[in-house]
Amino acid sequence: MTLNVVQAVSARLAASLVIAAGLAAPAVAGDRAMIELIGYSTEGNYFAFEEYGIQDGSGFPYSNIYVVDIRTDSWIPGSPFRARLDEDGANTARARQEARELAAEAIDGLDIHAPAQFIALNGDGEPVDGKTLDFGAVGWDPGAIVGMNRLTLETFDADSPTDCEALIGEKAKGYRLTLESGRVAPVVLHEDGAKLPNSRGCAMDYRIFGVVTGDALTVLDGAMVIVSVYPFGFEGPDRRFLAVPLGQ
Repeated sequence: MTLNVVQAVSARLAASLVIAAGLAAPAVAGDRAMIELIGYSTEGNYFAFEEYGIQDGSGFPYSNIYVVDIRTDSWIPGSPFRARLDEDGANTARARQEARELAAEAIDGLDIHAPAQFIALNGDGEPVDGKTLDFGAVGWDPGAIVGMNRLTLETFDADSPTDCEALIGEKAKGYRLTLESGRVAPVVLHEDGAKLPNSRGCAMDYRIFGVVTGDALTVLDGAMVIVSVYPFGFEGPDRRFLAVPLGQ
């Protein structure tokens, strides 16, 4: 899966010159997108979610809606559906509404109306590095878990269409996501190739955010792993989201 193209390269290059010169700079904060689960199609073949926030640098609100074909691990044609309000005083709620309107035909046409839920989560306030997550299917009794699995995320240097070494002083990062289960040998759910997609920009790091399923208890078929990706942004590392089919 891929995410938003890093914008305003010239502004980012100016920021990188401070780093290259070894000068002290004030602490900055990137654009930290939030996530909203839209749901699954009733047959479980499609999954949709939204990322939204305030763009760093410009201060413009935006919303991106991704519709994933779980069977092919790819976006459907037209996805992501993007809305950004390039005007002072615009609010996030309006940007989100515009994105929903853009995505409405696809969501209705694919019958994406079944609920989705997080069953495991590395919360932003959790004192963890986000590189592993243990989880199981939800059982019937309170707190019951069926089976136990572990997700492991590793990062490595990768080439990018963007000249990241000039921009941030190092190569972009790719990632490998592995699933371990007592039932089968470890399975690689995703591994980036030698060159990242253009839309990943200068990805600096990744973190396992959580595991999403539908409303069927004890079932992981069609589950999705949500991965946070941190591309270099105007005011620091931004956050966006990737969705990887669990494949069980």
